[in-house]
Amino acid sequence: MTADYIIIGAGPAGCALASRLVNSSKSPKVILIEAGRPKPSILNIMPAGLALLVRAKGAYNYGFQTTPQVELNNRIGFVPRGRGVGGSSLINAMIYIRGQREDYDEWKSTGCTGWGWDEVLPLFKRSENNAVFHDNIHGNDGPLKVSNLASPNPASYDFIKAANECQYPINQDFNGISQEGVGLYQVFQHEGRRYDAGTAYLGNLKNHPNLKIISNATATKILIENKKATGVIIKTKASETTLFANKEIVISAGAINTPQLLMLSGIGPAVHLNEMGIEVVHDAKQVGQNLQDHLDYTANMRVKADGLIDFGLGGLKAAMKGIIPFLTKGKGPLTTNAAEAGGFIKSSPEVERPDLQLHFCVSNVDDHARKMHFLPGIALHVCVLRPQSRGELKLASNNPLNAPIIDPNYLKSDYDKQTLLKGARIVHKILSAPAFKRYDGKMIYGSIDASDDELKQLIAAHADTIYHPVGTCRMGSDDASVVDPQLRVRGIDGLRVADASIMPTLISGNTQAPSAMIGEKASDLILEDL
Repeated sequence: MTADYIIIGAGPAGCALASRLVNSSKSPKVILIEAGRPKPSILNIMPAGLALLVRAKGAYNYGFQTTPQVELNNRIGFVPRGRGVGGSSLINAMIYIRGQREDYDEWKSTGCTGWGWDEVLPLFKRSENNAVFHDNIHGNDGPLKVSNLASPNPASYDFIKAANECQYPINQDFNGISQEGVGLYQVFQHEGRRYDAGTAYLGNLKNHPNLKIISNATATKILIENKKATGVIIKTKASETTLFANKEIVISAGAINTPQLLMLSGIGPAVHLNEMGIEVVHDAKQVGQNLQDHLDYTANMRVKADGLIDFGLGGLKAAMKGIIPFLTKGKGPLTTNAAEAGGFIKSSPEVERPDLQLHFCVSNVDDHARKMHFLPGIALHVCVLRPQSRGELKLASNNPLNAPIIDPNYLKSDYDKQTLLKGARIVHKILSAPAFKRYDGKMIYGSIDASDDELKQLIAAHADTIYHPVGTCRMGSDDASVVDPQLRVRGIDGLRVADASIMPTLISGNTQAPSAMIGEKASDLILEDL
């Protein structure tokens, strides 16, 4: 099969790119390849289903693992990544966050022309369909439906009160003029149901004559002739097929799978490729480097309160009672995204802008819900927004079906250690605030008044990702960068990357909205060239 453009990966960026290309006046022929399922299941659509989806490896989730992390007691971390048309927007907590203005202005200051806040804000607005905010910094007719939570849990309001009692301001809109403060998150939901990126961008394009979506197909290699990308080999359960692109191939497979595919295709560090027995097409030393992620410390507490979610009999009864209101009205406990509230705060008063993010969960979320608690509880998470630690991703073998080697190198930076320690101390302070006194809570790990040394031990024993890996195909104006500001892979014609892997630095928040923005930007760049 042949198309003008082949897009590999149907996450938020790939879905946005495919939709914008075929809906443009030029409407080129596009093939979109996705390794997972063609459409969401009821577990994907029901927001509370994420409790089951995020924890397991299988048809819905790649369930990658890290190498043992030295600063985390040599523990092996978990790296959930969504499978299916919609990518990780099928299994995440649906939180709508853009990041801070300074994140993008920093990109621009390092030579990424066209990526400053003033340039990307129109793309965020274009993609957004906000049911609540109607002003000059929000969009109301884009494909990504954004709303308030349908049925917030009372405990989420208690968290906001407790944080406010600790002198953290209340913020009604984390994507407004200022990100700082605490409050309820807005979510990618419509009528109480998950609104994933595949549904948003591609839901009305199933019969579009210029778009073909091939699901349950893994791209195993980019074909390159005379330094030009010409085609893609894909593998399904039944066969192996070669697709050809008349114009360009765009990899949108995410911060894990995109560098893996580039290296499998001979684009990457020559020494490593030779070790894997892969012919070097282009020696790109930065492919797989610059890995950044939000490392997350969680304080888990058993509490006595109605309406909290657990894996015991009480939780089962609540879930059963929630089925009818969810199906008929889009209301009730099954509409929860678990991390209903949170915020962006400063680790100390002298910090210029928020450097910590909080996620408050109305369940005892422990080890990605893999440790199941049968009594109700709450969990308060904190992560360092702009970590300085840098990790890397390498191939485990030249077999495209083998998971890559992922080493986030968590807490290698002393800045990260000290800032996360401050964040952990703040978390314990909030959980001790008067608003939580009636809960009669008991910490599952450690004590609420833990010393700094005890907090360090708790971080080493329990911290892990909050699911925001980026940076492994860094964008830049320098020759060492993997892609240029037009997202073109250096050294190879006809090949671009459009996903979170191109981020030079991690943005201050959740990454679904910025990933979709990158897909929107890629469509503009490609259509300009056309």
